[in-house]
Amino acid sequence: MDSALIIPVVSVIIGALIAIVFFGSYFRKRRSEVQTISHPELPSDPKKQQKPPQTKKPHSKSHSHSSDKDQNKKHHPLDLNTLKGHGDSVTGLCFSSDGSSLATACGDGVIRVFKLDDASSKSFKFLRINLPAGGHPIAVAFADDATSVIVASQGLAGSSLYMYGEEKPKASGETKQQPKLPLPEIKWEQHKVHDKKSVLTLVGATASYGSADGSTIVASCSEETDIRLWHAKTGKLVGDVDTNQLKNTMATLSPNGRFIAAAAFTADVKVWEIVYSKDGSVKEVLRVMQLKGHKSAVTWLCFTPNSEQIITASKDGSMRIWNINVRYHLDEDPKTLKVFPIPLHDSNGTTLHYDRLSLSPDGKILATTHGSTLQWLCVETGKVLDTAEKAHDGDITWISWAPKAIPSGDKKVMVLATASVDKKVKLWAAPLLS
Repeated sequence: MDSALIIPVVSVIIGALIAIVFFGSYFRKRRSEVQTISHPELPSDPKKQQKPPQTKKPHSKSHSHSSDKDQNKKHHPLDLNTLKGHGDSVTGLCFSSDGSSLATACGDGVIRVFKLDDASSKSFKFLRINLPAGGHPIAVAFADDATSVIVASQGLAGSSLYMYGEEKPKASGETKQQPKLPLPEIKWEQHKVHDKKSVLTLVGATASYGSADGSTIVASCSEETDIRLWHAKTGKLVGDVDTNQLKNTMATLSPNGRFIAAAAFTADVKVWEIVYSKDGSVKEVLRVMQLKGHKSAVTWLCFTPNSEQIITASKDGSMRIWNINVRYHLDEDPKTLKVFPIPLHDSNGTTLHYDRLSLSPDGKILATTHGSTLQWLCVETGKVLDTAEKAHDGDITWISWAPKAIPSGDKKVMVLATASVDKKVKLWAAPLLS
């Protein structure tokens, strides 16, 4: 009986000792915490305590951003500026006829019209145009003035054209407030303009040849073989041609609105003439000539400012300058004036082809691209004036010269704009002719 009581008694005593040790340790720790709270060691830490709220990190981030911007601007001596803010690949761009505005088409569904008061400005005012849901912009062209743009959009149902314009402000001296006016409205729209096929290029020109009335006409080129001609102000279809060359690459208009030229799957370039009626409207579109001489597909082409010559680039490694100011109605063929080798090669020495061409307004400098490389050539000699091997962080999608010199700081310069899949648009100064 006594031995049976010993075990419980010992267990109680041991439990009590354990409880005393545990609670003693707890109360000592608690008292230590209370003392710490009552007498904090602030004298040695106030600066450390105040450091986190300081704006060193934001300053550092801002400084880093500024440095990146400066590096981008200085990465090539001709790099004037970068237009940022696009949310996706920039698929197309176009200058207004007076060079004061630059419209961009972006995969984020927004058309932006930038005011280029100074090409070297740190920021640019722009007009934002949101496309209807269900389509994304592919290309853009200006209509009759700097406030009206035509947009090619691609959706599941096919390609569409929209013309955005705004009512001109009433003559009340409110011109300065025009940038703050409501967004432009859709003035006309055309759907399934090339059935379900996508638009490859959209180019506008002022019809000034012969009896043309001076209005803007726009050519849309599909990924198949059709090219359609539109009246910019009304949206009326005024012409339709078929290249019959398996698949189009691109099409463009001569600056005076007289010719359409198209590059396609084959080595030949076909040219049509736009015939105007006495009232200035488009009467018909006639096939008039074919440029033969390249041995492989023509990748791009452009007209000279006087609309009398065409420059072509081909996968055969050459460029040609053609005289199209001929009496074709007397079966006189266009003549090749010059042939230049393409001066762009890969690391193995293989000649590369050009993806895009754009000729300066004075007709002296040819801007060319391949992938993310930008190159300027002298039209007279075919020699390289300058090269930016990594002009963008991705492939260049479109290039265009401003039709007139643009202010940049305290001077005016000829400006080239480039768009890319890297979500940026860059402005470049023209190189000096050596």
